[in-house]
Amino acid sequence: MAERRVNVGWAEGLHARPASIFVRATTASGVPVTIAKAGGDPVNAASMLAVLGLGAQGGEEIVLASDADGAEAALDRLAKLVAEGLEELPETV
Repeated sequence: MAERRVNVGWAEGLHARPASIFVRATTASGVPVTIAKAGGDPVNAASMLAVLGLGAQGGEEIVLASDADGAEAALDRLAKLVAEGLEELPETV
């Protein structure tokens, strides 16, 4: 299982617009990914409701994980998106 631990770079956390950007990037990756707060239960990272339900705040550590083919590259891209709090989807997603 590939895993990335990253701190949320959006000051407002994974809410509304940042969550939408993250979910779109996850879906575009074509790789099933889970997201969890550190020590919490993982949820589907492609589900807007599940991501919003985490209530992840800015600076809080989250864990991205996947055991699918292509997981390493997809998790690297998603971790960068979350850590840097990017406002647009990177071209590499």
